[in-house]
Amino acid sequence: MKTELVHHRNYKTRADAQRDIFAFIEGFYNRTRLHSAVGYIAPIEMELNVA
Repeated sequence: MKTELVHHRNYKTRADAQRDIFAFIEGFYNRTRLHSAVGYIAPIEMELNVA
């Protein structure tokens, strides 16, 4: 996350940083990033395949 999101960024407030980090985790990391635990596919793809 450090190299993908916050490296070389300066946040004016802690709330700005928290908002940006939350959006990154919920919008990209948990949904679209490939995870080894589910066979190197995105969790959203795994959920669609199961349904």
